[in-house]
Amino acid sequence: MSAVASARQILTRLHEVMAGRTHAQHKLDRVVEIIAESLSSEVCSIYLLREGALELYATQGLNAEAVHVTRLAVGEGLTGTIANNIETLNLAEAKAHPDFAYRPETGEEKFHSFAGVPIVYRERAVGVLCVQHVDPRRYEEIEIEALQTTAMVLSELIAHKELVDGEGPIDLEVTHVENDVLEGLALVKGLAAGHAVFHQPRIEIDQVVAEDIEAERQRVYRAFDKMRDQIDALGKEAEFGKGGEHVEVLETYKMFAYDEGWSRRINEAIDSGLTAEAAIERVQQRTRMRMREIDDALLQDRMHDLEDLSNRLLRIVSGQLGTAATQGLRRDTILFARNLGPAELLEYDRRRLKGVVLEEGSLTAHVVIVARAMGVPVLGRVTGIRTRVAEGDEVILDADRARVTLRPNQQVLEAFETRFARTREKQAAYAELRDVEPFTRDGTRITVMMNAGLRDDMSALAMSGADGVGLFRTEFQFLVSSTLPQRDRQMRLYRDVLDAAGDKPVIFRTVDIGGDKVVPYLANAVAEREENPAMGWRALRLSLEREGLLKAQARALLEAAAGRTLSVMFPMVSEPWEFDAGKKVFDEQLAFLRDRRKLVPETIEYGCMLEVPALADMLDVLAPKLSFISVGTNDLTQFLFAADRANPKLAERYDWLSPAILRFLARVSQTLVGQNVRLGICGEMGGRRLEALALLGIGYRRLSITPAAVGPIKELVRKVDLAELTEHMTRLLASPPEDMRAELHKWASERDIDLD
Repeated sequence: MSAVASARQILTRLHEVMAGRTHAQHKLDRVVEIIAESLSSEVCSIYLLREGALELYATQGLNAEAVHVTRLAVGEGLTGTIANNIETLNLAEAKAHPDFAYRPETGEEKFHSFAGVPIVYRERAVGVLCVQHVDPRRYEEIEIEALQTTAMVLSELIAHKELVDGEGPIDLEVTHVENDVLEGLALVKGLAAGHAVFHQPRIEIDQVVAEDIEAERQRVYRAFDKMRDQIDALGKEAEFGKGGEHVEVLETYKMFAYDEGWSRRINEAIDSGLTAEAAIERVQQRTRMRMREIDDALLQDRMHDLEDLSNRLLRIVSGQLGTAATQGLRRDTILFARNLGPAELLEYDRRRLKGVVLEEGSLTAHVVIVARAMGVPVLGRVTGIRTRVAEGDEVILDADRARVTLRPNQQVLEAFETRFARTREKQAAYAELRDVEPFTRDGTRITVMMNAGLRDDMSALAMSGADGVGLFRTEFQFLVSSTLPQRDRQMRLYRDVLDAAGDKPVIFRTVDIGGDKVVPYLANAVAEREENPAMGWRALRLSLEREGLLKAQARALLEAAAGRTLSVMFPMVSEPWEFDAGKKVFDEQLAFLRDRRKLVPETIEYGCMLEVPALADMLDVLAPKLSFISVGTNDLTQFLFAADRANPKLAERYDWLSPAILRFLARVSQTLVGQNVRLGICGEMGGRRLEALALLGIGYRRLSITPAAVGPIKELVRKVDLAELTEHMTRLLASPPEDMRAELHKWASERDIDLD
């Protein structure tokens, strides 16, 4: 018998049981009899979650006296493991499994084989359906599928109280407690408070069993057609490159969208008696279980693609297409999501969006880069979101300490408000320095610039009092777009940025995508998946290969800066010839514009990022060609330490105050003494007061940092005697202390310099 026939037979007989007028326990007893008989299994049992434990509610084949007596904690025994992991087990010999737990009252010692599936309600296991057999054997795949389909129906029946008496309520809803703390990985630091809103509101499947199978099949067909049209439309929008490269833009999505195997499995689930929504969810549950068994990261990514498409299909068939962004935020919000794209984040009202909490996420994710620019704190790698967070919950997000507190009580709220008020007081004090030039106590002018990447970021230039934009990340426009931005669109952005800056300088970094910032429409730029994308085919390396990409950007920048000064910075330069090649593209486009009597910039300054350590040994060759150099401390540090900054296990090794990093930076500074090259720091290191203190002491006089850090760094500069600090740093680097941080804190404290 096929899985479809098995499931349909079970559902038909279950429907007959439900139509009866007997009490709930009798119905449960009949359910296990039907399942055992249909699967030719000697045992069938149903465990349901009550008062936090899995209780045996019905059994065919085990001792009847064990019903409502045998209880297992979630995570205990095979049944508890299934519920805890929301996974399927299929064992020829149950006792051989390390999680096997024997319950003598059940009389199960004579049974060898075991298979169990979770009964899932709202992405949480509320019970387990399991079968057992005397002979050692693994159940067939068609039998497991029949069990999984049956478990979905049981979930609906239990939720509607058709299988359980009111005297023994099942734990369908999570009991939410005050001050529930979830921990994660700080992706963008900061404090925020608001109410919980899910990016994609939960889709409730109200009906699992189909009344008209053919009607459900047609609903799925229409949903597939609409989904495929959406994917095809995205592909047709591609505007980049040469010779039909856009064919590969959405290759993986198309592969799944048109995969006959996927649509066939959904159809089979409908044939077994499920509605369109339940069938999609049924196949999606199976996909999630398979994802847990996959160790290969690339295959996991592909399965995530299928998960995303399943969600899209489910929303189409249910008619629930919107996100919380389309519905609008009505009050201060902490947004919860499995993951987000940068374009999705930008759809939200920034006045209401106070913070973001993600189940996934990494330090180098596109959405994190954009959130940092927006000043929105983000916490990632947070587990338990769907089961512990309720829509509308009051939430405190403390990304500084990598935690989020749900439903805080009055005491916790008051403590947060006190801390937040101190932060606001400091911010007010920093705001008063907006128009004050940052001179050290001994009269040295320090240039404090800000980083930006979006048109809206430019409003922070006047508000922060920064000296200019030391880094404008042009890749943001590429990251938030579904297609390669056309030259005219790029030019409008760059011109708007220069207009907003007025007389203040702006340094445009050419696009840094590829490697760890993959955009879908350039997915084929890297032939194979890279083991270490941060050190891979990205930034200037990719731009020089994709010459059309850099040419378009060069033209856009040159035209946008017509009649003004244009400052261009190339990222990820490893050797002088790469800078020469990048500048050559600009020179050619400049000549092209002049030949056509187009207005061009009055002055063009060229610089580069020093992120690759090898470039430090070539500065004598490169420096005469440059107007400025910006040290990119984020990438430089991970390259020097061979410590991936996205890996939390290596966080302690990623230390900007390591003597090794400081000595390296000091040598770069000393090498450029006497050269007509402006040297600066571009990265998070310069925006932290303790680290900035060290940088000032080793010769750095230009910092480009986040807008929020401009005020604090200005305030720090005005308290420093540079000559004294330089002498102290020279001594520390000559004979490094055991704890550089503690030593600098001590020095600053003795001089009444607050580093918090």
